[in-house]
Amino acid sequence: MFQKKMNKMFTKQEQIKINKTIKEIKKGKIYGKPLSYSFFREIKIGGKRIYFLIYNEIKVVLFVAVSTKKAQKITIKQIKKQLPSLKRSVFDKLRKND
Repeated sequence: MFQKKMNKMFTKQEQIKINKTIKEIKKGKIYGKPLSYSFFREIKIGGKRIYFLIYNEIKVVLFVAVSTKKAQKITIKQIKKQLPSLKRSVFDKLRKND
């Protein structure tokens, strides 16, 4: 799902940068600016912001939203409201795959 949104919203150059960032995160590097919690982060690419959650205990990175600077506050607020359900969804999905 994130891949489809990325293809629509970002240029090829931006997509390359995003993919490099994803590889670095997979290697365990801490990327992005923390937003209220160390596991809730944001990276800026072009004029857009990508929001993601890092669950180190299960080695999962969940990309949750993309927004502009103008929509930043609203997007962050919406994500914060959904944090418990997002975490529950990730853990439930992992349990189903075991």
